Amino acid sequence: MHSSSLAGLDERITGCRACPRLVAWREEVARTKRAAFADWTYWGRPVPGFGPSDARMLVIGLAPAAHGGNRTGRMFTGDRSGDVLYAELHAVGLASQPTSVSADDGLELYGVRVTSPVHCAPPGNKPTPGERDTCRPWLVQELRLLRPTLRSVVALGAFGWQAALTSLAEAGWTVPRPRPAFGHGRRVSLDGLELFGCFHVSQRNTFTGRLTPEMLRDVLRTAAQAAGLPAEP
Repeated sequence: MHSSSLAGLDERITGCRACPRLVAWREEVARTKRAAFADWTYWGRPVPGFGPSDARMLVIGLAPAAHGGNRTGRMFTGDRSGDVLYAELHAVGLASQPTSVSADDGLELYGVRVTSPVHCAPPGNKPTPGERDTCRPWLVQELRLLRPTLRSVVALGAFGWQAALTSLAEAGWTVPRPRPAFGHGRRVSLDGLELFGCFHVSQRNTFTGRLTPEMLRDVLRTAAQAAGLPAEP
């Protein structure tokens, strides 16, 4: 799983077939589709990270959505979670536009990259521990390639937080023992990197008000400032 560039890593990720359950599910969803997207040709493959190769900040989610990233081929693109995330990235000056509807919509990210610990859409949005562990080397290698510039990480949800800590440790950062627990707004200083916890941008959180746009914006702005990126007030 070693690649000398992020572009090479992303290309290799899109060809992965390591987890039979995830391969079957992502391809079944791509065949049957959702009625609202009947005219789409679904991506139906692993979804690579999105953003510049010299990113100073990384947002780590959970996995692509069946009719979001699995349809469009880009992280957090074409679903309600992405609507929330990219609107707030745009609000703090880290994205060229507030919407993310397709891979060719012209969206650019400034100094920030978005990825996930599991690159295939899982049934019920729940990858198994084995699938998570099988996919981890991709994130570890992504972190290694980003290390020269990476200064902050935002982990969305407890799954993203645990995956971030494990992968950062494997990629060479010194992670505290015992490992710090997840919490919204939690900040942990590693060697040369700041890790932030944030509730996931799932509809379960955003529709109930557990995560408001203002709460998300505050975490993104603080993480951007920690990374030395210009952030809008």
